[in-house]
Amino acid sequence: MALPVLWSFRRCPYAMRARLAIVSAGVHVELREVVLRDKPVQFLQSSPSATVPCLNTGSQVIDESFDIMIWALKTNDPEHWLNMPEQGFGLIEANDGWFKHALDRYKYVSRHKDVDAEAEREIAAEFICELDVLLADRAWLFGALPSLADMAVLPFVRQYAHVDLVWFNRQRWRHVIRWLDAFKASNRFTAIMTKYPQWRAPDQRVLFPDELSLPCN
Repeated sequence: MALPVLWSFRRCPYAMRARLAIVSAGVHVELREVVLRDKPVQFLQSSPSATVPCLNTGSQVIDESFDIMIWALKTNDPEHWLNMPEQGFGLIEANDGWFKHALDRYKYVSRHKDVDAEAEREIAAEFICELDVLLADRAWLFGALPSLADMAVLPFVRQYAHVDLVWFNRQRWRHVIRWLDAFKASNRFTAIMTKYPQWRAPDQRVLFPDELSLPCN
C-alpha cells in the first residue's frame, strides 16, 4: 500500500511542526523535499495553496500544518500531546495569528513598506513573555511533558529568536530561552532536521521518519 506523501521544506516552521507530530505519532510517510523557488508540477497539483507542508493521504489532501498535526496524532498519540488544556489551543491560535504576523514583519522587513521592524519585534515579544510566565515553574507549557501546544509553537519561537539570537538571549525571558535551547538540543529536533535532496521524480522515495528517528526524545 502506498504511503501518504508529505511535501515539506526543511526550514519552514510550519513544515517543522508537521514533521514533529508525524515523528511523535510514529506514522510513516513518503517525504518529498521541495525547493520553494523550483516547485515541481506534482506538488502544485497536490497543494491547493502551493505551500508546504501538504499531506496527500490517498483519500484526502491536508494543506494546513496544524491539520496535519491533528491527523497524525489522531492516528496515534503515544506521548499524549492532545491531552492539554483548552488554553493550549488559544496559544496556538495566537501563535498562528498576531504573533506570526508581527514575526514576519520583523524578520522580512524588506518585504513590507513603511514597517518599523523594532516595533514589530516588541509586539511579538508580548507573546514570548506570555510563554515565559507559563514556563516559570515547569519544563513545558503545561507540565513535565510536552504537549501539542509546545510543538506547534516552538518552531516559530525558534524563527523569532534566530532573527537576532544575541539580542534574544539578552532578554528577560530566561524560561523561554531554557525551553527553546532544550528543544534545539533534543534528539527529536535533530530527527526532523535531517537534510534531504530536492525531490525530482516518483522513484526518488524517502521514508520518514526512518528507523533511526524512533524513538527519540
